[in-house]
Amino acid sequence: MPMPPPIRAVIFDFDGLIVDTESTGYLTWREIFDQHGHELPMERYAQVIGTDFNTSYDPRRDLEQLTGRDFDWQAIELDRKTREGELRQHLHLLPGVADLLQEADTLGLRIAIASSSPRVWIDSWMDQLGLHDHFHHISTVDDTGKVKPDPSLFLHAAEKLGVQPEEAVIFEDSLNGLLAAMAAGIRCIVAPGPMTRHLDFEGAWKRVESLAHVRISELMLVK
Repeated sequence: MPMPPPIRAVIFDFDGLIVDTESTGYLTWREIFDQHGHELPMERYAQVIGTDFNTSYDPRRDLEQLTGRDFDWQAIELDRKTREGELRQHLHLLPGVADLLQEADTLGLRIAIASSSPRVWIDSWMDQLGLHDHFHHISTVDDTGKVKPDPSLFLHAAEKLGVQPEEAVIFEDSLNGLLAAMAAGIRCIVAPGPMTRHLDFEGAWKRVESLAHVRISELMLVK
């Protein structure tokens, strides 16, 4: 069996991997469902983790079907974003992220983010966390017009980093992200968060409890 190419780049998902925005997003939607007398099981909402409402589960359509009524989603989304803004003030980098970024930089690796979220969302977090200088490139849905599980985001990031897909390693927390990585032909390490821990990540190169358990130097030794 041929040895895999050396690792020259690492590509990070953002939501749920670098910062746990997935849990706060779910909380805001669960509160909306509660206000209208319905529950929103985490397992149902988890379908949208790593992608968008158009590709998978849409809580708006779900609530309309449950209640049999239409809603002013523009007004509701304004309120939801305000609530989400309150919650995000308490969020910080997840364990292991800072150390991995430092190690990747020390090893001279190329570093990118590939996210199904829009650019304005990622940039706002880069500003809040002071992370802009840690990444050579950021690929978002604005660059490709497609979201995970489509592989375009990861392939776009690899191209911008100047590496072949097989020379990169992806860090993900979602099933949609893993499926995108597999379709792109890129090794994927999954570190599930609270929203995705119950899912089966068959096909992942490795599954870890958190990024705090990952050392890139050790990955480079894996045959």
